[in-house]
Amino acid sequence: MQDTRPHAEGTAEAAFDAHGIAPIPERARDSTPWEQFWIWAGANIAPINWVLGALGVTLGLSFLETLVVVVLGNLVGCAAFGLFNLMGHRTGVNQMLLARSPFGRRGAVVPGVIQGLLAMGWVGVNTWVVLDLVLAVLARMGVEGGPVLRYLVAGLIMAVQLGLAVYGFYAIRTFEKYTVPLTVVVMVIMTVVALTQTKINWTHATAPDTGSRITAITQLLTAIGVGWGVSWLPYSADYSRFVRPGSSGRSVFWATALGIYVPTVWLAALGAALASAGSGGDPSDLVIQAFGGLALPVLLLLMHGPVATNILNLYSCSLAALTVGIRLARWKVTLVAGAVASVVLVVFIQAGSFAHAFDNWMTSILVWISPWAGIMLVAFFVKHRGSPDVAALYAPGRGVNVRALTALGLGVLAGWSWQYGLVPAMQGPVARALGGTDFSWLSGALVAALLYYFLCDRSPAPVAAAPRPRVTEAS
Repeated sequence: MQDTRPHAEGTAEAAFDAHGIAPIPERARDSTPWEQFWIWAGANIAPINWVLGALGVTLGLSFLETLVVVVLGNLVGCAAFGLFNLMGHRTGVNQMLLARSPFGRRGAVVPGVIQGLLAMGWVGVNTWVVLDLVLAVLARMGVEGGPVLRYLVAGLIMAVQLGLAVYGFYAIRTFEKYTVPLTVVVMVIMTVVALTQTKINWTHATAPDTGSRITAITQLLTAIGVGWGVSWLPYSADYSRFVRPGSSGRSVFWATALGIYVPTVWLAALGAALASAGSGGDPSDLVIQAFGGLALPVLLLLMHGPVATNILNLYSCSLAALTVGIRLARWKVTLVAGAVASVVLVVFIQAGSFAHAFDNWMTSILVWISPWAGIMLVAFFVKHRGSPDVAALYAPGRGVNVRALTALGLGVLAGWSWQYGLVPAMQGPVARALGGTDFSWLSGALVAALLYYFLCDRSPAPVAAAPRPRVTEAS
């Protein structure tokens, strides 16, 4: 049953979130754009974003080159993220269910399943970074527990994440709103300490020639420039659907876009600065060498970022599962997601190089997100002019748009052809022919968006708009 109780400030705002995939009633939509900013800022004030910057130095770029890529690339990725948040604000509907508009009711199962798996995988990735940091700090203090300590810490982190995700949006909002400001203060202090103790090497690069630098720049742009904002697109409407209907679209756009842009660029720049000084690219090395004895008192607050990220992953995973038709309570889906995420965590723990493992992860997920995002933008802002028929999204019927799925498939193929990952299977023919450049995010999005527009824009909607059905959680 849909929970339509208002969640007023200071009263029941952290109550259990009983909402599923039905549109959020207006009286339950009490979130502000400022609260959305804290949600996304909290999810990105995390040690993993230090690694994003350090990855550029690891790939052979200088600190200055890395900084330019991160600053400019995220302008594009975060702007796209702001646009996707308008979808949830205008409709009150979660992101994967909105995919029924271009793909049809059953056709949307394809991106829904992929998103569910993606979200579970991210939980494992983010937990790995926190686990590595905790063990490194404990080792510096002389505490060695071997595999037992490793799994104990991992279990504790997973338990905290699952507990918050089970309660849903209202608990997530409260957690972020009251903890992120303190985390920002601590990060400012840590940044000052790190930069005063670090000798930044602005121009030193290890890439042997210009061609290698161009390759590294495109790889970095895909993985952490444009790619970082794009990687959040499948989550956006899941949270902006709770924003008050009276809030302006401009405020929603800027609050969500800056919520990712500011912490991502800030921490990536810090990570690149530390790596340029010879701290390496491993997250534990970055923390230990930069902060020394200060690492322990700030560690719990640093853990806030990955936990804040993973509760979004777990919550969005449950919505994706409900969208594809799984008939389980959301809390049960969350527990399953946690189990799968634990398997991903083991894989990353066993990876020999974090930079290689993370690059492979990012390039693989962007190959599908970019073409899907291109289709979603055309469907929402061009075909439906920003106002899709919400009731039609829940209408019964077969609802498979084969043309849209074809555009998605060809977009994925186009993305892979210009992808240059760190393993042969992720190196497409166009990328190899052009010296290892990687513009998979651009080629995939453009091909899919253009094909969808010309094949489907003038076609009848894949889901009937009438009669208007009664919307329920099972829809």
